[in-house]
Amino acid sequence: MANKPSTESSPESGAACDIRATAVVARERYHTLMMNNGFPPGFAQIHANRLETLRDLAVSHLRDHPLDPLEHETVLIQSNGMGQWLKFAFAKGREGAGGIAAAQRFVLPQSFLWQAYRSVLGPGDVPESSPFDKQRLQWRIYRLLPELTRADPDTFAPLIRFLANDLDERKQHQLARRLADLYDQYQVYRPDWLASWLDGKDQLHTARGDHLELGADQCWQAALWRALHADVGDAARALSRPGIQERFIAALDAADPGSFPALPRRITVFGITSMPRPVLEALHALSRHTQVLQLIQNPSGYFWADLIEDRELLKLDHQRHPRKTGTPGHPLLAAWGKQGRDFIGLLAELDQPERYRDWFQAIDVFEPPVGDDANIADAPLLRQLQQDIYNLTPLPSPGEARPLAADDSMRFHRAHSRQREVEVLHDRLLDAFERTAGTRHPLRPRDIIVMVPDVDAYAPAVEAVFGTLDAGDPRYIPYTIGDRRSRSEAPLAAAIERLGDLPNARLTLGDVLDLLEVAPFRRRFGLTADDVMLLRQWCSDAGVRWGLDGRQRQQLNLDTRFEQNSWRFGLRRLLLGYAVGEGEAWQDIEPYPEIGSLDAALLGPLRALLDTLEHQLDTFSQPGRPQDWAQRMETLLDDCFALESNADLALEARLTSALQEWLGACNDADFDEAIPLAVARDAWIGALDDEGPTQRFLAGRVNICTMMPMRSIPFRMVCLLGMNEG
Repeated sequence: MANKPSTESSPESGAACDIRATAVVARERYHTLMMNNGFPPGFAQIHANRLETLRDLAVSHLRDHPLDPLEHETVLIQSNGMGQWLKFAFAKGREGAGGIAAAQRFVLPQSFLWQAYRSVLGPGDVPESSPFDKQRLQWRIYRLLPELTRADPDTFAPLIRFLANDLDERKQHQLARRLADLYDQYQVYRPDWLASWLDGKDQLHTARGDHLELGADQCWQAALWRALHADVGDAARALSRPGIQERFIAALDAADPGSFPALPRRITVFGITSMPRPVLEALHALSRHTQVLQLIQNPSGYFWADLIEDRELLKLDHQRHPRKTGTPGHPLLAAWGKQGRDFIGLLAELDQPERYRDWFQAIDVFEPPVGDDANIADAPLLRQLQQDIYNLTPLPSPGEARPLAADDSMRFHRAHSRQREVEVLHDRLLDAFERTAGTRHPLRPRDIIVMVPDVDAYAPAVEAVFGTLDAGDPRYIPYTIGDRRSRSEAPLAAAIERLGDLPNARLTLGDVLDLLEVAPFRRRFGLTADDVMLLRQWCSDAGVRWGLDGRQRQQLNLDTRFEQNSWRFGLRRLLLGYAVGEGEAWQDIEPYPEIGSLDAALLGPLRALLDTLEHQLDTFSQPGRPQDWAQRMETLLDDCFALESNADLALEARLTSALQEWLGACNDADFDEAIPLAVARDAWIGALDDEGPTQRFLAGRVNICTMMPMRSIPFRMVCLLGMNEG
């Protein structure tokens, strides 16, 4: 019979009593150090299969062993939502009483490490941003690509084929962006490849230690990396992330403990389910000078890092969790847990539990989903599945399947459309609220998460089903949609995106009138919502259909002689109608006679609006350097919008900040060439897709969001939409 998973909390007997007594003495000594604000350095790992258990452990441990009053607790997390979830736990106070969460820094691992590099090596040796970070790398690649493809057409033949017929340089920009992302990942996950390429070896390293030569159609990757280093200069190798990491670890190894007072005395790594090896190695090096507590969610108490193929790559001399022999493991864990499998293997390589076992009462806190005294066949279906994963139980042979519980812990629904999916979801949620009403723990909207593959595709259906009910309606369910692009959600963002593409716009009647529905745009020209309704009728009756004028139509490769039904033509009809009423046609322009009284004052703002659009169209049609485009964008915001609300001002601040970051990246990459609109607009319009401060998670409502990687916050009810085909 296989050994049971280790919990480090089972009673011991016999000679083990001496070990326990020694551990108690060591824990008391550790507690004394803690009370004196002396945190022994080291790298400790705590495993648990429930994230709630890790949360409670982290809250109690950090509260019982606090830092000095003016120190900040440093917690590394995998997402901002996870940080918010932890803040709620810290703010609950003891015994569930209300409290506050303060003096805590929740940061992503890569951001923390860059600041740690600067703390150890000094700001003079490590800049605030690396010349090899993604955005700076993108514009350096964009600048170098034409030169490299001309100088070495044989090596860069695959790129030359891709860039063929690139009339507006959009393909060149997209390629540069993808390559910058690729090299950014190489710096994190495969620094050994980059080091070999810099040494002139066009090869790859495998996990077995073998070397594979790059194929002829891939050698350009190594050549481009060498060209990037040559372009940065002599200090390039030392300023890349692998180079900085190498110097960082060497400095930590050579220094005495306490040599770097800027480092936090304790670092808590919470619930991160996957880390690249360099990040783990950096944390391990930091543990010689600070205390690193890594709390790991592990679905099984058994060692499962060799469940699937290539298990010989993960054979280790030791592991703290027992193997379960004679079983291939659960197929879901084997199929979906590949990234976690590798992470558990890396953790086992670095783990030395004998060094920190005495710090805690237990270093593993596993809780079987189904207790030992319970019959698994009587447990809900979801608990049975969790228990099978926990025990690495394979699927039963045909005819040996145990009876399944008749419960609704797992449900599947078929629907013929997205709208119907959301309607079924709404009905199921109402049923769940009703069934738990009046119980000790009723289901609340904040206890539910709904995840979808593409939140922008499902948002209209969600709004149509959830958003059409009043708050007083018994069917009303409060909800929030997260992870949406700002330009899909904020009218101002959509208007900025549309105006940023004026040279390619047809400027139909609907396009311009839709812009006037955006309050800041309408306000800039002194118009009200009622004015827009009247202008809509006038312009439609005056025959306005599309195009600013004949010249703009010519820019769209259409007949320049055709002026009728354009905005300028319609404006002339309106002005002539105001001047002559129902008079005769003048220069083939029929007057529109419905203009009169005080309403005629609207023709002035309409004329100003068309003049502004014409000016912006002419400006955006010309290529310009990054500084030119930044100035044009700022002018567009000033000329077209009168911003008043906090949300609109925050969006403007984000856009302005993105422009400044772009200019800084171009300057660091020595890029100052003229680029067309198609390339420039992606630099600042893309900022509207970034998650802004207005996007809230765990806001007391049903959370509807995308299936972001590592969004593993526990909810009482998890719903998935769009689970079609693959």
